[in-house]
Amino acid sequence: MKKDDKKIFEAVKVAYTAVDDKMGEDVVVLDISAVSIISDYFIIASANNSNQLKAIAENVEQKLAPLGITTRHVEGVQSARWILMDFGYIIVHLFCKEDREFYRLEKLWGDARHILHDELV
Repeated sequence: MKKDDKKIFEAVKVAYTAVDDKMGEDVVVLDISAVSIISDYFIIASANNSNQLKAIAENVEQKLAPLGITTRHVEGVQSARWILMDFGYIIVHLFCKEDREFYRLEKLWGDARHILHDELV
């Protein structure tokens, strides 16, 4: 199956909006395609509590489903401190604030290109 970069980026925009709709904080989108083979994009966001994390995760799934994009794997919903949602070309990381500060994924993937807000809306 040939990868459709335009469709993938449109899905990134939808996922970004889904996170924003549920008041995800400090949302960062990284294009990791040039530095990793595991995925093309990371979306990283924080939430104030476990209920908000779960609400964001549910909203992302619901908004991507009409595009035919479903999760391959989800981890962390039970503990709701770091929810990882693998959509293949897009991986969404949802953190409680303390865990995000501890893991610092943005620093770990510092060579990745940051997608600007203006590109996502």
